[in-house]
Amino acid sequence: MRHVPIAILGGGIAGLGAALRAQELGLPAVVFEAGASPGGLLDNFVVDGFRFDNAVHLSFASEPEVRRIFDRTPYLTHPADSQCFDRGVWLKHPVQNNLFPLPAARKVELIKSFLARPDTIDPANYEQWLLSQYGEDIARSWPISYTHKYWGTAPDRLSVSWIGNRMRRAELDEILFGAFTAETPNTYYTKEMRYPETGGYKAFIQPLIQQANIELNARVVYVDPIARRIDFANGAQVSYERLINTLPLPSLVPMMASVPDDVTAAAATLEATSIDLISVGFKVPLDLDLWFYIYDADIHASRAYSPSVKSPENAPPGCSSLQFEVYQRGRTARFTVDELKENVRLAIRRMNIAADQDIQFLHHKRLPWGNVIFDIGMEENRQIVRKHLAVRGVASCGRFGEWDYLWSNQSFLSGYQAL
Repeated sequence: MRHVPIAILGGGIAGLGAALRAQELGLPAVVFEAGASPGGLLDNFVVDGFRFDNAVHLSFASEPEVRRIFDRTPYLTHPADSQCFDRGVWLKHPVQNNLFPLPAARKVELIKSFLARPDTIDPANYEQWLLSQYGEDIARSWPISYTHKYWGTAPDRLSVSWIGNRMRRAELDEILFGAFTAETPNTYYTKEMRYPETGGYKAFIQPLIQQANIELNARVVYVDPIARRIDFANGAQVSYERLINTLPLPSLVPMMASVPDDVTAAAATLEATSIDLISVGFKVPLDLDLWFYIYDADIHASRAYSPSVKSPENAPPGCSSLQFEVYQRGRTARFTVDELKENVRLAIRRMNIAADQDIQFLHHKRLPWGNVIFDIGMEENRQIVRKHLAVRGVASCGRFGEWDYLWSNQSFLSGYQAL
């Protein structure tokens, strides 16, 4: 059996962050990645000369530890401007601050509802939080309906611990101003987005990949933290001194030896979304938004972005591209590939983005793990699992190892600080 001083499970940005810190400390580490290439959610793929990321990725990292890695790669900058499509109307994001395109009578209804919103001091769930922030009409017209699409979960089943600055709080002055004019300020939580000039978002982490010791096609099937042994699907076994995990907790726990029943039960309750990506290559140059949100219930995708706007290198000359993200709760697909593609064609027509003859291809890819779902009570179950791993000497980090809503910069720091 081969011995490795530090074993890191998963070659995404958290695992690469851990590998960097191990190298800085002079500790030999091996990253074991199940896939054929490293990068995890930050990996990308090419179809007919068009490059697509694994869902939308843009950097607004401010941490020095992250910037000293990312800034080695030449990058482009974009303003953090996005749009929302709702039943034939385009509105700037966030919708409640940009009601100007709506009819006057509709704006009056929405503002009256906002003024009558309940004053809920300590909301018990996300739906109560939304109603207390925006009022019944705005909340049910946009964020509540979007919650079903993006999280695959009713908002009254979600906690509020994840919100932070991800949702714009409602301010009367902003709502009134945006009802009278389209010239509203950008209130997004960052003003600038960065993206590599070439190579897709993965180019930001290429320095980490190049200096890490990574073994690909190394899918873990068994972990014994007492004997400090890992078994792989290819029959290989390794022993280790320290173990760092970035695999999803609901996947890791069933592979571990000697897990108490309460830990197994807690891990089984942890749920996340999966993502179907429909990537579209266009034969023609199009005037596209960097990214936009979709509220129509009969359009499956909740969000789309343009790789060719992020960087012209992502598409052949004279062409353009979009990628639509369809989220759902769990790992069992709700739609067939043909249904997803036809629905994206419907979306493109309805939004007047392009004609059918402008489409060169539609490509499907499925990501089994998207975002952690903050079900009510999830934090308690997560803590049961985290405590057990800590007792067994397993340092678990990253979005799925911590089981938290982490962006790429936060996931890097999670891995970097795991040692």
